[in-house]
Amino acid sequence: MNDLTKAINLHLACEFQASHTYLAMSIWLREKDLAGFSSYMQIKSQEERGHADRLIAYLVDCDEQVELPAVEAPQRNWVSTQDLFDQVYELEKDVTASINRIYSIAEQAGERSATAMLDWFIAEQLQEEAEARFVRKRLRLAGDNTAALLLLDQQFLDGTALTTVKGGLTGLKQSEN
Repeated sequence: MNDLTKAINLHLACEFQASHTYLAMSIWLREKDLAGFSSYMQIKSQEERGHADRLIAYLVDCDEQVELPAVEAPQRNWVSTQDLFDQVYELEKDVTASINRIYSIAEQAGERSATAMLDWFIAEQLQEEAEARFVRKRLRLAGDNTAALLLLDQQFLDGTALTTVKGGLTGLKQSEN
């Protein structure tokens, strides 16, 4: 197995772990009656699974071996919604670093098809980090104000919370292409 294939297979673990973690976050948020945040994290979980699917398709199309990783049970409790979204931001930064490593390996190997495929991931991660940063900042502004937290949750529920976020794309994504 070549270095690029190994790196992509290793990255699959990041995508599946993020999907599993975001699902656990969605459950915790729903348990706290934060339906908007919960719905958002459910969508994020599905997106991460979609990212893994893209990488798997690439490996299969290139006649390379796919190695599905084991996924650890994610954390199940958070101190606060702020703490949860701090973790989202850190997870997204880790995913970005992994994508950047794969990109470097692809460039060094002269694998143009891989860099072309990874260009989508680079733009996607720009958006993912921008969204996570935005939510963290909004939650910091809300502080301990329950009314502000509920207003932000409602904005997630009605799809308006991320309409001004700048990044690779704008607005709350409802589905993965």
